[in-house]
Amino acid sequence: MTKTYTCLYHFLVLSWYVFLNHYLSMQAEDPKKLKIFVNGGQWKYLTFLNLLLQTIFYGVVCLEDVLKRVKGKKDIKFLTALRDLLFATLAFPISTKTLIERKPTDAIFVFDSQFVFLSFWSLFLYNRELVYPKTLDDFFPVWFNHAM
Repeated sequence: MTKTYTCLYHFLVLSWYVFLNHYLSMQAEDPKKLKIFVNGGQWKYLTFLNLLLQTIFYGVVCLEDVLKRVKGKKDIKFLTALRDLLFATLAFPISTKTLIERKPTDAIFVFDSQFVFLSFWSLFLYNRELVYPKTLDDFFPVWFNHAM
């Protein structure tokens, strides 16, 4: 039963990231909002690259979960290797969103998440313009800012 919940969790996270990418691409078509992203567009920001990376990562993880259940195998070697490579080289170093697994290294993920959270909100409370200028409020709704 745990594998079913894990597969469902990965599918829901993948769906959420696909929705966020779609919403963001629809927002980027507005000429007024496009002025925010001159010289490289939204792709010059690590947050957007991370969003795309997380979508790809969870797509691979979800595909692996589905194929494991369909084929009845414990391990799909190519997808498992790809998942581990993506996670170790890109998803972990770039972001703090992680695949939830019960391993001793979970404390590292929690520390990174807390560091990013505390850094962002400390700077935000000190001087909002340093990390999230008020001009972005028109582009990003509050729920979208928290979703990223």
